[in-house]
Amino acid sequence: MPSWQEVQKEILYLSSLNPFDMVRRKYLTSLAETTGRNIICYYSGWLQKNCQGSISEEDMNAFMSVIHGLDKTKGLDLLLHTPGGDLTATEALINYLKKMFQKDIRAIIPQISMSAGTVLACSCKEIIMGKQSSLGPIDPQFGGIPAQGIIEEFEEAIASIEKNPASIPVWQTLLAKYHPTFLGEAQKAIILSKEMCSFALKDNMFYSDTQKNKKVKKIVDWLSSHGKSKTHSRHFDFETCKTQGLKVKRLEDDQELQDAVLTLHHAYMQTFSNTTAAKIVENQNGQSMIFNQRIA
Repeated sequence: MPSWQEVQKEILYLSSLNPFDMVRRKYLTSLAETTGRNIICYYSGWLQKNCQGSISEEDMNAFMSVIHGLDKTKGLDLLLHTPGGDLTATEALINYLKKMFQKDIRAIIPQISMSAGTVLACSCKEIIMGKQSSLGPIDPQFGGIPAQGIIEEFEEAIASIEKNPASIPVWQTLLAKYHPTFLGEAQKAIILSKEMCSFALKDNMFYSDTQKNKKVKKIVDWLSSHGKSKTHSRHFDFETCKTQGLKVKRLEDDQELQDAVLTLHHAYMQTFSNTTAAKIVENQNGQSMIFNQRIA
């Protein structure tokens, strides 16, 4: 039987806890009990706070923290809700997660995983999506400007000048906004994005597929085409992802899993709406790293 001091200590501990953390972690534990697998939630609050909350180098420390102590033989279900972010930071996370869980990783997309978040999802053995879920294009951006759009503008300028040299002053004004190496950087960024996504797909989702080169090329060409997507914020739903060849499963096919995932998703949305949290990396045991919104 607990002593007076032990009961008091328990009360003080519970009163110090954030109710949003308590509720969220309760449903996170419930999801892990449903799947029998490790759960790591990688959530950004960019929709609520108009902040970046994007994938960055600091995330590696967060993942190292929440992976420590987990039974790696249980595999990993990675819940993703992110606008994307730094490609090289994403590449480092992909390599780390695959090594820690021997590639036994499923991506679950409760709502949105865009840009570099799509590449992260593609590194998993399969992707679980609901009717409300979306992935997005992987065409690189420079301050919101599509890299492919930069190349197209230069190509248009060359064609226009060759046809009408008198247009040189006009194009000089337009292209002066780019520094001298910008075109090369845009070209390299496109190559890097495609190479990363291609390797991610071949190394796990299509690892044993005898036609993986053909299938992966189709997927990467589709995801990386700014001309086809028209905008970097384009949403690709389950049917589109399946038609293009990604290994996706319907969240609705498992009612218990769907209920557990969406309830947990709602708990994260409540956390972002009512606290200063801007990004959360968290496992089923309550271990977490929470990045708070920076107030200027």
